[in-house]
Amino acid sequence: MKITGIEAIPYNIPYVKPLKFASGEVHNAEHVLVRIHTNAGVTGVADAPPRPYTYGETQHSIKSIIDEVFAPEIIGLNPLDREKVRAIMHRTIHNQVAKGAVDIALWDIAGKITEQPVHKLLGGYTDSMRVSHMLGFKPAAELVEEAQMFGEKYGITTFKLKVGRLPVSEDVEACHALVEHLGDDVEIYLDANRGWTANQAMDVLRQIEDLPITLFEEPNDAKEAMGRRRLVQHSRIPIVGDESVPTAGDASRELLSGGCNAICIKTARSGFTEATEILGLCTGLGVDVTIGNQIDTQVGSLATVTFGAAHKATSARAGELSNFLDMADDLLADPIEIIDGRIAVRDIPGVGAEIDEDKLNRYRVDL
Repeated sequence: MKITGIEAIPYNIPYVKPLKFASGEVHNAEHVLVRIHTNAGVTGVADAPPRPYTYGETQHSIKSIIDEVFAPEIIGLNPLDREKVRAIMHRTIHNQVAKGAVDIALWDIAGKITEQPVHKLLGGYTDSMRVSHMLGFKPAAELVEEAQMFGEKYGITTFKLKVGRLPVSEDVEACHALVEHLGDDVEIYLDANRGWTANQAMDVLRQIEDLPITLFEEPNDAKEAMGRRRLVQHSRIPIVGDESVPTAGDASRELLSGGCNAICIKTARSGFTEATEILGLCTGLGVDVTIGNQIDTQVGSLATVTFGAAHKATSARAGELSNFLDMADDLLADPIEIIDGRIAVRDIPGVGAEIDEDKLNRYRVDL
């Protein structure tokens, strides 16, 4: 079997409302659908979500790097030779989201040709994941109302609060309001997306030290190494590396230098293969992991569930899986459902992301 072609299809689907956080905001899912074709008639599918303000990748750069750099070297290889493909892509620095999509599409092919669900090939620990919903950048009362609605409608009991605003008092108020109104059975954790300095983040930690907040993700830029280490040393809750740890090498550097003591894994930027390496590093060191969201579509969220449900450590916490609810539409032919606060894997060969071709033709921007 050989790879005969790679498509990188740019498309644009609007969000119902802008999604805001400390490092930027998005109004449209300007993503790239990646499809890898083989001479056996089997096609692998993955979604690539550009985040220029986080990783520097854009819709145009993802398509260009796949079309002009990766595809000429990958076409002709056996799709099961993932390490050969990784070695080719590794020669190009950065471009993690483009690399991740290619890797996921290859795993999709592997599942289809072996007639196995990819979550089984990866580990098969469980068949669903609890869902964490992201809140943020609204008045405290509106955040409480949104959380209560998602709890009642979808059964979600874990919420990530996007923080990083100035003055910090707005986010501190939101923390107190959510804890007060949501009750003891609800988990709340924070993500500042590098929006504060170390001193500002330390001030927030001081003001919420009596609250049952469970995690604090990227409180400041990890490149501010001394301030970040000071935060880790003084925080009673784990400091989670996210944007600072897109690769296994980055994760090991931050953990060993004291820049974080928990890791967020995102399959959109690591694929399944490097995500497995990061997970192995973390479990070997006894470090907690979370499963994050790259403001994913349903296609991307399904990939996240596939990996997260496959392993004991990644399924222990709720995964960030609900951003697709803010999209006006999606490409997945069989939509994802959140039932009793969980999303199930697809028990069919591959990842299970069947694309609605009519919708793809409607939203693609390269025709």
